[in-house]
Amino acid sequence: MANKFRDIPVKPEPIVEKQIAEAIESKVQKVQKPRKKGVLAKGLSSVFSGTFLSNEKTIKHLPFILFLALIAIFYIANGYYADDKIREVNKISNQLKELRSEYISTKSELMFASKQSEVAKSVEVLGLKEPVVPPIKIEVDSAQLYKGSK
Repeated sequence: MANKFRDIPVKPEPIVEKQIAEAIESKVQKVQKPRKKGVLAKGLSSVFSGTFLSNEKTIKHLPFILFLALIAIFYIANGYYADDKIREVNKISNQLKELRSEYISTKSELMFASKQSEVAKSVEVLGLKEPVVPPIKIEVDSAQLYKGSK
C-alpha cells in the first residue's frame, strides 16, 4: 500500500485509443511519403551533377552566362588592383612622413650651422677672423658715375 494509485488499474477510453491509433497511422504515412525536392535543391543538384549543361535553355543562354563570368573575373581583378593601390598609397605616405622628418631635422641643423658664432668657429680653421670694426657704407652718386664713363 505504498502507493494507492498504482493498485488501481486505469482503463483507457475507447475514443482515446482510436485517436492514438489514428495519430500513429498518420505519422507512419507521413514518413513513408517521399519528400518533394525544392526548386533550389533541384537547381543545385543539376549544377553539381553537370546535367544543366545538356539542357537547351542553358545552351541558349550560354553567351549571357559567359558574360556574367567575365564580369565576375573583372570584379575580382578590380578588388585585387584596389588592394594593391591602397598598399602603395600607404607605403608612399610612410615614405613622405620619413622624408618630412628628415627635412625638418636637416633644416634645423642648417639653421644651427649658419648662426654667426658657428660660422666664425668654422672659418677660424682657414685663418679668417671676425672683423672688430663695423663695415662702412660707400655711397656713390649715379649721375657722377655716368659722367665719368663718357
